[in-house]
Amino acid sequence: MNSSVCICGRLYSRTHPLIIAELGTSHGGDISKAREMIDAAVQAGADCIKTQIVYADEILHPYTGEVPLPGGSVRLYDIFKSLEAPLDFYVELKLYAESKNVLFLASPFGPRSTAELLKLHPDFIKIASPELNWPALLGDAAAARVPLLLSSGVSKLADIEQALDALDDAGLSREMICLLHCVTAYPAPAREYNLAVLPHLTALFGVASGVSDHSAEPTLVPLLALSQGAAVIEKHFCLARSAGGLDDPIALTAGDFTMMCRAVRSAALLSSEEIVTQTEAEFGKATVQAVLGDGIKKLAPAERAHYTRTNRSIHALRFIARGELLTRECIAVLRTEKVLRPGLAPAWYEHILGRRAGQDIPAGEGVRLEDI
Repeated sequence: MNSSVCICGRLYSRTHPLIIAELGTSHGGDISKAREMIDAAVQAGADCIKTQIVYADEILHPYTGEVPLPGGSVRLYDIFKSLEAPLDFYVELKLYAESKNVLFLASPFGPRSTAELLKLHPDFIKIASPELNWPALLGDAAAARVPLLLSSGVSKLADIEQALDALDDAGLSREMICLLHCVTAYPAPAREYNLAVLPHLTALFGVASGVSDHSAEPTLVPLLALSQGAAVIEKHFCLARSAGGLDDPIALTAGDFTMMCRAVRSAALLSSEEIVTQTEAEFGKATVQAVLGDGIKKLAPAERAHYTRTNRSIHALRFIARGELLTRECIAVLRTEKVLRPGLAPAWYEHILGRRAGQDIPAGEGVRLEDI
């Protein structure tokens, strides 16, 4: 099956792939730095600039744990809180990207950020891997009736099927969906990417496929993804890996991103077999075969420990006493992350509203069936 997706009137495919520079939150909310990043990414060859609309409360609980930094441990929640920016900031980013004749893309992480993104009238939307298992968020995004990029890291085949079913229910045609194969690890080992799964995902689900690449090497995964039919290639972008952005250590600098874009554009003119042969000549046959993998969709070893913790589940916003009603004010769909226990999958959310807690539920912890 041909893997292609139409965005802004242009058909992107293996022979004309969409290359996305993921700025993420590396701009730090500084519009001058963001413009500098956009200029550098455009000059490097990006077709599209991507960012993230972050509100900490939509992503995780304050008790989710800490991350070690050079100055000492910091709550992960506080890091996300520091990445929040007003809607006007994203309006400026979109206008500036469009003035440079590139597409603008953003990922929302909850109802508020999705509503704000829709106010920007996006040409398309990206849902990150941890949110793939949240049917309500997928439905909100589908309401825009624009193409959707759906990242499938830290997910199993059944998770992808459920996500696509939710988008079907929301009325979004599968012709408007591109599934981005991903390994949710930072950095992700290139040899665990199992890129031979791309044509199988396309054939099985009837959607275009691409890759969201978190590996450190600039060209290995993008080129082999192209050989497997990728219509979209996404890589993190930074001005310098020491610039202090959350994802800067695994992002490509302008020089490496330029190398990647040139390699992809050249390879797009070749057959799949020629791409593999040329990549084997550079990286070795054993490495190429390892990166291609067996084509069976499964959790990569580097992300297995993150399954159910990086994905969304239902958590207590505050202490919930035994016998108390479960309401929207006391439970939410969040990432579990560091130290909390995972809860029920997001699909349970509406079903447990109005039920009573069967036992005390500590603030932040996942809400399980035995808690109801």
